[in-house]
Amino acid sequence: MPGLIEGFRLLPGRLTPAARSALADEVEALTAEAAPYRPVTPSGKPMSVVMTNFGDVGWVSDAAGYRYEPRHPVTGRAWPPIPATLMDLWRDLADPGVPPDCCLVNRYDAAARMGLHRDCDEADLRFPVLSVSLGDTAVFRLGGLKRSDPTGQLRLASGDVCVLAGPARRAYHGVDRILFGSSRLLAGGGRLNLTLRRARRA
Repeated sequence: MPGLIEGFRLLPGRLTPAARSALADEVEALTAEAAPYRPVTPSGKPMSVVMTNFGDVGWVSDAAGYRYEPRHPVTGRAWPPIPATLMDLWRDLADPGVPPDCCLVNRYDAAARMGLHRDCDEADLRFPVLSVSLGDTAVFRLGGLKRSDPTGQLRLASGDVCVLAGPARRAYHGVDRILFGSSRLLAGGGRLNLTLRRARRA
């Protein structure tokens, strides 16, 4: 995709097939402690993805707005820890000195989408966002610093990792569709997107 915004990096197949399988199994086990749920936007519209979180805080959305909270909004329990594989990826690709404190876990089925948005609810946007794809391929849309900027598409396959840093940290992005059935990694199909970020001030 030509004209990618500065600071966006895509590492195709960064996770080996064995690593993908092990991480998917770990994520599924951890979600037994923090069950995925379907959040609503501040306007009351249900999102098409289901989500949960790992880490000290988790991203939540409801009538009160977008924010980070230390507990699951349905169960009231603390979020499970971020898997070590993801912490290692962050140290290697994002920031070796300051660890992430949140991993947002989005589960996409065949009909799920994610509209153009920016990740801007964090306290300090100097820290990058690191995204890991598992399962079915996503058609990802990446734009610029304004919603009206031109956008382009690229595919994020199972095991791909991308980093949004520098100017790309504030770029608009979203998921147009899921190529359902393009991977056999997840039982029942679909895609897991694991997004690491530093939500609180370091």
